[in-house]
Amino acid sequence: MTSSVTSSVTGFVAGKVGGLPRPFWALWGGTLVNRLGTMVLPFIGVYLTQARGLSPAASGAVMAVFGAGSLASQLVAGVLTDRIGRRATLSGGMLATGATLLALGYSSSLPAILAAMFVLGLVVDAYRPASNALVADLVSPEDRPRAYGLLFWAVNLGYAVGMTAGGRLAELGFTWLFWIDAVSSVVFAVLVWRAVPETRPERGGDGKGLAVVLRDRLMVAFTLVVLGNALVYLQTVTMLPVAMAGAGLTTGQFGLAMALNGVLIVVVQPLVSDWLGRRDLARTMALGLAVMGVGFGLTAFVTTTAGLAFTIAVWTAGEIVTAGIAGTVVAVLAPPHLRGRYAGLFGFAWAAASVLAPLLGGALLEVGRHALWFSVGAAGLLSAAGMLALGPAIRKRAASSGM
Repeated sequence: MTSSVTSSVTGFVAGKVGGLPRPFWALWGGTLVNRLGTMVLPFIGVYLTQARGLSPAASGAVMAVFGAGSLASQLVAGVLTDRIGRRATLSGGMLATGATLLALGYSSSLPAILAAMFVLGLVVDAYRPASNALVADLVSPEDRPRAYGLLFWAVNLGYAVGMTAGGRLAELGFTWLFWIDAVSSVVFAVLVWRAVPETRPERGGDGKGLAVVLRDRLMVAFTLVVLGNALVYLQTVTMLPVAMAGAGLTTGQFGLAMALNGVLIVVVQPLVSDWLGRRDLARTMALGLAVMGVGFGLTAFVTTTAGLAFTIAVWTAGEIVTAGIAGTVVAVLAPPHLRGRYAGLFGFAWAAASVLAPLLGGALLEVGRHALWFSVGAAGLLSAAGMLALGPAIRKRAASSGM
């Protein structure tokens, strides 16, 4: 009996995490370590105002400069991923991130802080196109949704733990945050350099830049769908806290409800990623986007912690459904030698949304909370409809590429 139970458990675990190549696990482990150490950016506003004495307006300007760097980051990193290689771009970006974090931590003048924040915006997420391309290069098409889902899980687990630890360490001194964040970046760089082979195809050195990606109308259309999704999701870190405070919830109540998002992702997502990965990509992603849209739309009626927790559970379910799908779609659409650039355009949609989401959300919230959440919900449903419309073309591209 015991042997049978053990075999069942082993088979279950193997179905969730088995069959993926060793270099992928090195990438996964580095991602987890890096996110465990991600402590500076979540507390950067507090650091700038308390430790450096900047006014809220000056802090906002500094963070806007970071956003400008982020907009360029994904496009530049995408080109570098295809030209100099996945491993070199990822490791180089992480080493640059570590150095820039320390420079920022010891900068005291406003010009130095501005310069460091712009560079940090350029390098901190430069690893993403390379990471996405590596997964597509290393993992078989049928296993890619599961692999991208596992990376998503590592990011969320590491970020949740890092946020908790960062809040405690900040009380001892912000310098701790900069050093731990920098060291985790270097560990990620070294781990990938030592344990992950370079996978860039020989044709990666073409000089076409981003124009070749922008001529792919299917990829551009998919990027617009991703932009819509990002504008919806990023309300969680922009207008959702503000709106809930306006609805009478305390920061403690909001934090307690939001913890449900991380718990559900950590517990549920690894259990369903392999099953979701066997479904049709476009229909699955459309379902997740629609559920997210409904969840955010329901926020218009939230007045209690329980109500907020319910809406969070709804849109988190949609987030879990989409977790491994978007990266898989990019891998389907991209020729192997252009995977970095395609992933860079995908990442640019999220960077652009990080700038647009608070601007649009803030303007809508001034009109009223119903205007905000109904508009956000509609954007989610529109993105889902767009994904369904792209489904036949995505399936055709997948079939023609043998995926």
